[in-house]
Amino acid sequence: MSPQDIVDGQLAAYNAGDLETFLSYYIDDVPVHAFPSGDILTDRSGPAFRERYAKLFASSPDLHAELVSRVTQGRIVIDQERVTGFLGDEVRTAVAMYEVGEERIERVWFVV
Repeated sequence: MSPQDIVDGQLAAYNAGDLETFLSYYIDDVPVHAFPSGDILTDRSGPAFRERYAKLFASSPDLHAELVSRVTQGRIVIDQERVTGFLGDEVRTAVAMYEVGEERIERVWFVV
């Protein structure tokens, strides 16, 4: 699969609230960083990654991320998303950068 296919897969699983499929697109203990600082976002990395998204999917049944724009450069995919249904009726804009390996996402940066 191409990097775009892998990122598309995790986005579809996110929108379906399918935790196991969503996680299957990431390496175990995926590091998640803040951009531009590079700091590890400890509430989103490694084992906390599963827990965070399990809670999010359970508490936000109408969660949906709409892809607004995408830039792909080699194995880096940068998505801007409009997220609705976050913890009820909250709407957010998110920018995520994914470093994609041969089969799964190996690192994530969230613009904060």
